[in-house]
This record gives sequence, C-alpha cells and structure tokens, in this order.
Amino acid sequence: MTLHDDAVLVLKGYEGQEDLRQRYLDHLSAHPEGMWRSCSAGHVTASGLVVDAEAGQVLLTLHRKLRMWLQMGGHCEPGDPTLASAALREAAEESGIEGLTLLPGGPVRLDRHAIPAPCNWHLDVQYAVLAPAGSVAAISDESLDLRWFHYDEVAEVADGSVVRLLEATRARLSG
Repeated sequence: MTLHDDAVLVLKGYEGQEDLRQRYLDHLSAHPEGMWRSCSAGHVTASGLVVDAEAGQVLLTLHRKLRMWLQMGGHCEPGDPTLASAALREAAEESGIEGLTLLPGGPVRLDRHAIPAPCNWHLDVQYAVLAPAGSVAAISDESLDLRWFHYDEVAEVADGSVVRLLEATRARLSG
C-alpha cells in the first residue's frame, strides 16, 4: 500500500468535518502526486500535537519560517508508510523526545491553510501525540524556540487552528 492509498483510507474512515474531509479526498483523486511537496495545487501534510496529559500541557514550536507557535508537523516523505507514522516522525524530529506514542483513534482534526509559494496549500491531517511524563524537549533546526504551554495558555500564543486542535485532543483524552 502506498502513502497515497493510506491517506485515502484514513480520510474515508475519519468522522467529522465532512466538507473538509471530502475536499481532501477530491484533491487526492485529482492529484496522484497530492501527498508531496511538489504538488503546487497543495499537498497533504501530517502533524502531531505533543501532549503531556499528566501535566496538562502541550509542546509548541516557534516555526522558523512562519514565526508562529504551532504543533509539530510537516511534509510527508517517501519513507513514511502511513500518515500516522509521518505525524509521529515529525513530532519526534521536531521535539527531540523519545518514546512518543499516538493518541489512539486516528486523526483528531483536519485543517486546510494557505502557505507561502511554492507550497500554496497544506491539507493537514492532525494527530495527538502523547509524551512520556517529564519529557525534556530539544530544539531542532526547524524551530526558533520550543516550549511547553499549559492548556489554558495556548490561546494566548497560538492561532485558532492550534486552539481547535487542543480542544479536540482534550475531548478525546477525556472521552
């Protein structure tokens, strides 16, 4: 199975955000290269919100290019067998934390956002990633900063997409 095929299966099984989910599926149907950065019409990305549930906090990165506090994530790579593994790889690479695990249940949210050319659009499939208690993060080359924020601080530093991802993650954690 290809990463493209995995993405289609994941999206077909995703419940919620029906209009956006269908837009992703239409994009992948129209663009066989729609998983890759080279697709100028936009491409699917994978991200993971790193959560320390015991401490009630999330790890955000101050993105080097966008200069925004965001969850870990980015472009899929040819070696990624699944979207989930791409999200987990990105979270580990950008956080420096070993032993991360995906929150069960598949993607938490979808978010489509404009990105400067040549990417144009990211069709982000967003996961939640659990960090072992007491994890210490290490900044990567992709970040200007990396910081743990308590849940109630996120809205003060991040945009609405990160806030919605946190809300959906917290709902899944409690439910």
